[in-house]
Amino acid sequence: MSTRSEASPVLVATQLSKRYGALQACDQVSLSVLPGEIHALIGPNGAGKSTLINVLSGAVAPDSGGLLLNGRDVTRAPIQQRVAAGLARSYQITNIFQKSSVMDNLLIAVQAQQGSQFSFLRSRERDTVLYSAAQALALECSIDASLWDLSAGTLPHGEQRKLEFALAWAARPSVLLLDEPMAGMGPDETLRLTELIESLRGRAAMLLVEHDMQAVFRLADRISVLVYGRVIATGTPEEIRANETVRQAYLGDEGSTC
Repeated sequence: MSTRSEASPVLVATQLSKRYGALQACDQVSLSVLPGEIHALIGPNGAGKSTLINVLSGAVAPDSGGLLLNGRDVTRAPIQQRVAAGLARSYQITNIFQKSSVMDNLLIAVQAQQGSQFSFLRSRERDTVLYSAAQALALECSIDASLWDLSAGTLPHGEQRKLEFALAWAARPSVLLLDEPMAGMGPDETLRLTELIESLRGRAAMLLVEHDMQAVFRLADRISVLVYGRVIATGTPEEIRANETVRQAYLGDEGSTC
């Protein structure tokens, strides 16, 4: 039986570059994400992490380089084609339907994943198959039933982030891009989302961009470090923690406490 390290990567970026005027946001970035692994991408502010996530998701076109998703060249593919090929993402800024209920958010996500037709003549809540799938998604992502009928915009920040995660997870991706999912969270909220991500380990590959080093070192199977648009190191958490170049460029004393 093949181990994860022997499996073919589900996402392969090869020398991806993106420049904005004089700023080289991504500079020949190469990395791979293995099936089922949590691969963290860390680096200081301005390192190019968000630009890279936007290039990988299709929101921004690279100037050069290539991208394979499940063995398919998606370098120039639009977002919709990448989603159909197995890619989903979350955002730094919470991206949910604020005025709709939590359950309506989940129903819309499940309906989109199933490819069923939207109907303005029939309530989604009356579609028992759809509703059951949305309930299952809520439970899978630890969204308490007491929140289902509330407007999504009234939820605490941590619950909104969890809902956004669920909307991305509804697509049943083979690769999930998580762009700073713990941003703006308190310690308890961060712990709950970390536990949720950990509970889904192995069910999809995840590329996690995150500044919370405790969460990163708890979750990551491998870590890539981006500095000035370049990947300066990739390895296990232990290897990254012990890497002197990484410590000087980014981790500093944090590496010894993670």
